[in-house]
Amino acid sequence: MITGTVRELRVESQILKGNPLGDPDVRGVPIYLPPVESSEGLPLVAVLAGYTGIGAGQLYGTPWDPSFLDRYEMLFDRGEVSPCAFFFPDCFTRLGGSQYMNSSATGLYRDHLIEEVLPLVEEATGAGGERDRRGVMGKSSGGYGSFHLCFEHPDLFSAVVSHSGDAGFDLCYRPDFGHLLEQIESHGGVEEFVEAFEESPQKTTPLILAMGVLAMSSAYSPDPGEPLGIALPFEPRTGRFRPEVWDRWMAWDPVTLATEKGDVLKDFHLVFVDCGTRDEYQLQYGARQLVAALKERGVAVQHEEFDDGHRGIGYRVETSLPLITAALSL
Repeated sequence: MITGTVRELRVESQILKGNPLGDPDVRGVPIYLPPVESSEGLPLVAVLAGYTGIGAGQLYGTPWDPSFLDRYEMLFDRGEVSPCAFFFPDCFTRLGGSQYMNSSATGLYRDHLIEEVLPLVEEATGAGGERDRRGVMGKSSGGYGSFHLCFEHPDLFSAVVSHSGDAGFDLCYRPDFGHLLEQIESHGGVEEFVEAFEESPQKTTPLILAMGVLAMSSAYSPDPGEPLGIALPFEPRTGRFRPEVWDRWMAWDPVTLATEKGDVLKDFHLVFVDCGTRDEYQLQYGARQLVAALKERGVAVQHEEFDDGHRGIGYRVETSLPLITAALSL
């Protein structure tokens, strides 16, 4: 039973208006306040959902797999975490996710989160309000988004946690290219595949894997001159690799960003990266590359590996929550 307060903040976005691939209905943003007398001046953490996930989806669990908030309050009752406010933004798109990035194809989701959602949450709660009191964390694409936001806005955050975040793009993304090629071939084009996907009553794993490649393309290589405004890293008919497009993807790889400008995280109170040793997307290797690149730039990064895969890893926040709430309570 949650003893803190959960409320919904409605955000009428001006930034996201008018983009056909963006989320047509900006959902409410859930906010959690711990069971303390006042939320004024509390640390504030944005919790980012993974690909195909929505913000509110992180509030729910089962008796066998407690929710994020259940785990936080369990740790709070034990005195293992500090009081902290959390919010759960929704950056879903028609393609399943935005990677929390600005894109001409899907919309300016990074700006939406930074310029619209964050100020409204702070105004409504009194939490955060300064860099030393703000953090961001997430799993999978949410972990990617956490690093993306911190690399782009190191002046706004001072703590970042990535649970199995996308990194090491060569290994984690390229194996799925064939799934999208098959769907394009089957349906006769990219636009036709998207229409068929939306009409399909069952979103099967092959369909989701194919859509995932398209979603990543919309984030990393938007191009108004291509179908749906998205440049693919391969030729749709032949599958021939397009290195000029892939270079655009690699520029957004956290390993690349850490190598080029990782020192912007040097004064962060916490930089935490984890992954499973049996991750189905080979993200353990990307995590190791990211950690090595950060350390080379002088970042004091904490790195954990778990004997598991990419799914069913909600329990890992029991490791990261004490760290991030303590780091933001200094």
